[in-house]
Amino acid sequence: MKKHNFWIFGLCLFLLGTVQAQNVESKANSANIPQGQIPTDPNVKIGKLDNGLTYYIRNNGKPEDKVELRLVVNAGSILENDNQQGLAHFMEHMNFNGTTNFQKNELVDYLQSIGVKFGADLNAYTSFDETVYILPIPSDDPEKLEKGFQILEDWAHNTTLTEEAIDGERGVVLEEYRLGLGPDKRMLQEYLPKMLYGSKYAERLPIGKKEVLENFDYETLRKFYNDWYRPDLMAVVAVGDLDVATLEQKIKDHFGKIEPKKNAPKREEFDLPNHEETFVTVATDPEAPFSRVQVMYKDTFKSPATKTTQDYKDLIVRSLFSTMLNNRLNELRNEANPPFIFGYSYYGGTYARDKNAYQSMANTSETGQLDGLKALLVENERVKRFGFQEGELERAKKELLARMEKTYKDRDKIESGRIVGEYVNNFLEEEPIPGIEWEYDFYQKVLPTIDLKDVNGLIQNFIHPDNRVIILTGPEKEGLEPVQEAEVLALLEEVENSELIAYEDEAVRSELLEAKPEAGEIVSEDVNADLDFKSFTLSNGAKITYKITDFKNDEILFSAYSYGGTSLYSDEDYLATAFANSGLTQAGIGGLSLNDMNKLMSGKIVQVSPFISSTTEGFRGQAAPKDLETLFQEVYLYFTDLNKDEEAYNSFITKQKSFLGNLMANPNFYYQNEIGKIRNEGNPRYNGFPTPEKLDEADYDLAYAKYQERFADAGDFNFYFVGNIDEAQLKEFAKMYIGSLPGKNSNETFEVSDFRPKDEQQKVVVNKGTDPKSQVQIVWVEETTYDADEALELDALGEVLTIKLIEQLREEIGGVYGVGANGGIRKYPYGNATFSISFPCGPDNVEKLTEAALAEVEKLKENGPTAEDLAKVKETYLQERKDEMQKNSFWLAALQDSDEEDKDIAIMMSFEERVQALTAEELQEVANKYLDDNYFMGVLMPEETE
Repeated sequence: MKKHNFWIFGLCLFLLGTVQAQNVESKANSANIPQGQIPTDPNVKIGKLDNGLTYYIRNNGKPEDKVELRLVVNAGSILENDNQQGLAHFMEHMNFNGTTNFQKNELVDYLQSIGVKFGADLNAYTSFDETVYILPIPSDDPEKLEKGFQILEDWAHNTTLTEEAIDGERGVVLEEYRLGLGPDKRMLQEYLPKMLYGSKYAERLPIGKKEVLENFDYETLRKFYNDWYRPDLMAVVAVGDLDVATLEQKIKDHFGKIEPKKNAPKREEFDLPNHEETFVTVATDPEAPFSRVQVMYKDTFKSPATKTTQDYKDLIVRSLFSTMLNNRLNELRNEANPPFIFGYSYYGGTYARDKNAYQSMANTSETGQLDGLKALLVENERVKRFGFQEGELERAKKELLARMEKTYKDRDKIESGRIVGEYVNNFLEEEPIPGIEWEYDFYQKVLPTIDLKDVNGLIQNFIHPDNRVIILTGPEKEGLEPVQEAEVLALLEEVENSELIAYEDEAVRSELLEAKPEAGEIVSEDVNADLDFKSFTLSNGAKITYKITDFKNDEILFSAYSYGGTSLYSDEDYLATAFANSGLTQAGIGGLSLNDMNKLMSGKIVQVSPFISSTTEGFRGQAAPKDLETLFQEVYLYFTDLNKDEEAYNSFITKQKSFLGNLMANPNFYYQNEIGKIRNEGNPRYNGFPTPEKLDEADYDLAYAKYQERFADAGDFNFYFVGNIDEAQLKEFAKMYIGSLPGKNSNETFEVSDFRPKDEQQKVVVNKGTDPKSQVQIVWVEETTYDADEALELDALGEVLTIKLIEQLREEIGGVYGVGANGGIRKYPYGNATFSISFPCGPDNVEKLTEAALAEVEKLKENGPTAEDLAKVKETYLQERKDEMQKNSFWLAALQDSDEEDKDIAIMMSFEERVQALTAEELQEVANKYLDDNYFMGVLMPEETE
């Protein structure tokens, strides 16, 4: 008895000591946490001119010789008067249509001449509260740099807004308005008044109102510009490969002379009023392709600015909460009978700047909206009652820290275009910008101090019966009963009163691969000194090609291929497995389910995806250097131990059927499906869009057997790695995890189908939809012999034609918002040239715009491109290639393509010379060779009404 008491006494002392030690450790960690205000990154210079304009400047060397410029205007559609609805966005358009220093099309014309693409590079956006202009410009040419800042200055206060230019742009903006028409907008108009109850935001969608866009008078637009485009509401952001002093002087020279506006209207902030009731909206539409549920708990208070280190810690705690809850929701979607296709929850901003909300949403089947909503509500309630568990928190911490560590390691390799957004948000919403060095240090110090109590308490404030909005959107069709508001309200009560049990955090093994295989050997090695890459062959025949780069510090990209693919299946086997192949990996690998894998991979930056295409099978993936071995282990298991699990496969099929349930009711999907059927007439392997019936018919057993067949011979594969590679590690892992795989010397190739698209003129009109929207596709396809120079010429022809189509169809006629052309020649599976033109427009303009587009084709065939247009395309190619050469993704594709399509990789060394050698005569010749009268034209038109 005494011994027993002594044992209990000793245990108490031990536990007390443990608690005290933990408290000491926690206090020690807390003592190291920075206190006070969140600092500002010392790498950015922030200033303010006398006229009130704010500027942010940072020197950043990636990409080289380029600077990212932004003009940020703290004014958007929320500031419009009733007669100005849509004019904040219209004003954005007008800044590209005439300024003091650049007449109507001169601005775009000039930027194209220095390699800046309209749309892809040069762009802008208008939101409720802001308008932001985007301009990347070369920094290694003083004249180009000066012109770039002149453009930015002109946008700020020198837009001419002539009556002719305004009227000319109405058509373009109305076409953009037309693009937004459809089921999503119709349903948005139903639920927005409840989501944004009592707020001006519900009445100020940035695209505006059609009647205003058609009829506003010129002075109404000018008034918006004069009221809100002023220096005290503006910021200039300049980040790029140039010294700070030069950029600062440019800003002062161009923006310091802008006079502040006298008697300017106050820039008001607009709130989101509170409401006691729960609002429910069930919005349906006959053309809605997808079903969605959303529950939103708006805060009852204004969102505070993030200023102190405690505020920043709170952000981290909320991130941990979202990570853990979304991990649970992800497990639900992997169940045998998943309640939704995809679901997630988060706490964050709303349309209104001053109001945050906790939101949960999911995509569901058309008949499963209540089930999906219930699953979201139940998981929120489960967390509210029982909280999270220690294992979940530790995994979430690993995930957050791994992502932050990756960003930190690549801190000197971050592209300028990824940095500018932080400074834009700092100006607009006071988002903190402490810099990645401070953030990573803060994460390392704070994460160990955060416990379950910190996270579990959040949901008590997130979820409340007032300020609650529930939105359901989905299809409307015969036989489908829409959810009723009473059912939603009853469900809320049911969940609140339901009996729940705590989440069970099932343990998983600690290692992905339980036993290491017997390694193979390297039998030969090779070096390409010109392009600085190496390769070696393993004893089983597998070939590894790799290039060590310093473009990113924490990135290794990976791919692999072997010839064969589904081309080696019989037609019957192909059709039986086509829709099953994507479900194969849903079973997991090595005896681990997807949910097990997600737990095991916490804190690792690694991703591997096997595929089977028409001519090859292989892998795509990436990893942080520290996780490269895990990548190799996954590859090994995908070769040797892909799980076979009927429940996991059926879960995939259920989600696919839910996703596809009403797809063909949507005009765009229906159109693409009809066009596909017509263009593939006579193709024995054409299977079209997946349908629930086709998914039910898919043969999982056969697909699994075929997968094993395709991945039976690792010796027939070529593997590629590009990035920050430790060469010794790469060889060690390759020998262990690839060299140990079976090598059968199969040396397979692919089979080429006899089917070819018709080479004849054909026009197909598809009638679908009720909105006045059309889509036009013009496609030329011709079998040919691959030639690298001709492939470049056809691609360049597409770039030239895009310039002319924008000039004619958009700027001259005002009939489209966007239009493009592209061309190319593929070598495999057989030599074929493809060229296409596509654009959306109004049904009344289809014939006129089609004729105009084909007229531009004829001009190129008769006269070739102008010297000016060809020069623009050349400069764009050279600028793009300069940037691409500093990216791992470019080199990975180049190395694989050279082998897979049997192309001479050395030709990369002469790309610039080949571009400079392009002639107008060559492009004219290729236009006449391929752009004949045998084209396919597909047109989407609305349904005809009686």
